[in-house]
Amino acid sequence: MRAAAHSPAVDPAELARIRARRPEAVAEAAARRVRGPLLGERGRLLVVAADHPARGALAVGERPLAMANRHDLLMRLCLALSRPGVDGVLASADVLDDLLLLGALDGKVVMGSMNRGGLAGSAFELDDRFTGYTPDDLRRRRFDAGKLLLRIDRDDPASLTTLDAAARAVAAMAERQLPVFVEPFLSRRVDGRLRNDLSTEAVTTAVAVASGLAGSSAYTWLKVPVTDEPDGTARALEASTLPAVLLGGDVHGQRPEETYERWRKALELPTVQGLVVGRSLLYPADDDVAAAVDTAAALLR
Repeated sequence: MRAAAHSPAVDPAELARIRARRPEAVAEAAARRVRGPLLGERGRLLVVAADHPARGALAVGERPLAMANRHDLLMRLCLALSRPGVDGVLASADVLDDLLLLGALDGKVVMGSMNRGGLAGSAFELDDRFTGYTPDDLRRRRFDAGKLLLRIDRDDPASLTTLDAAARAVAAMAERQLPVFVEPFLSRRVDGRLRNDLSTEAVTTAVAVASGLAGSSAYTWLKVPVTDEPDGTARALEASTLPAVLLGGDVHGQRPEETYERWRKALELPTVQGLVVGRSLLYPADDDVAAAVDTAAALLR
């Protein structure tokens, strides 16, 4: 990975020193941060996602601990955020606090990850209680949006707990006039592991359920996958008029050109406003973060 000359230097020892001696520095950095609009003049959104580690999801492709090295992750994030066309970042509090201390969030859209209780691979993965940002946390930090994951398994009663919590979170965000990005899936366990169903029917159903959460959808956005079937994403998004962004997911095994082409086609859909992508941009197969980010940004021009 090649560092950018204009991205901040990352010194873990210095970050730990500040956290230990001046923990109030995080709030001070949040208070002076220059905010960026959710949608700028081009009317498109490119956000880099790095909320995976807090769920214990550290793997990228065949590398089981790729996202475990925080110094490396922060360098990749700072490089991505320094590239033209990148609007912001989605992450949990520990990562965003580091980026605030590094001064990497000025003029950027900042999305806080809200529910992280459903740890990857756990027996309680679908009981995804809200253990990340609260709506009041996001407002206090002057962040621009929140994001929640909503996985529904019709065979797992814990999904109802998550649905209820998600609806309450959407309502609370709307009350505070804060956008909330809902990432919905129909899921099921296969050989003991939770799998998201990316068929057109499943994604359509997930979109419909997510769109109807709470007593107001005024501040709700959808964060949706590209379906397995050609034209499936277009059909799925016909189930809602809510603004949507595309997620990247784990694209291990796909050629980068195939991934970018699928995104390009989906970005032409009438309700799609942009991309919120993590691993495929931060950990591309050739490890050239800048090139991966620049390619994604070019799709939004």
